[in-house]
Amino acid sequence: MPDQKKYNLILDSLQKLLENKKLQTISVSEIAQTAGIGKGSIYYYFPSKDSILEALVERNYEKPLSTAKDLSSRTEIPPFTRMAMIFQACRNASTEYLRSGKKSGAGAPEKALLHQKYMNHLISEFKPVLAEIIQQGIDAGEIRFDRPDVLAEIVLIVLAVKIDNTIVPSSQEEIEETVSGLVSLVEKGTDNPPGSLSFLTSGTNPDSRP
Repeated sequence: MPDQKKYNLILDSLQKLLENKKLQTISVSEIAQTAGIGKGSIYYYFPSKDSILEALVERNYEKPLSTAKDLSSRTEIPPFTRMAMIFQACRNASTEYLRSGKKSGAGAPEKALLHQKYMNHLISEFKPVLAEIIQQGIDAGEIRFDRPDVLAEIVLIVLAVKIDNTIVPSSQEEIEETVSGLVSLVEKGTDNPPGSLSFLTSGTNPDSRP
């Protein structure tokens, strides 16, 4: 059976190497050496370096995704409150990634690739969970919208770009304006009173970035 400790050790080793080296210069042999295991052991767990990177991305969002899935069953909590809690969990995970990225020696292409992988994972994994929560709100008559999957994707894309703040670097004021505009559109699109969903911005405060 696969050893979970060794699996995580491999991921930790790649993350450590990324702090000082460019992704393209890191070899599977170097990851194995950093982990203190044989190269063959790497291939027992992962078919390639890219698959190690994918697993590292997934692990960094494992906790907020678990939180989101748990919230999807907490129907006693209003749907928009659960959405805000999910956004906060995503922001925390992104903050940790950005903190490690500031120490990284990776160049612009490597950082762009990593950001793309992180955001693709965030949007693809969180979309069905968020859509389910929105659908619950629709069924309960708290949200009036006929495309929960579309609304979930739009919200996640905008928030992911703004939380990340590297693809389209923005000032604090610009981020606040964009998120406020998104909240206003969601309020209108779901037939909620103006200002009633302003608390959704609590998970996207730029001042919380490292």
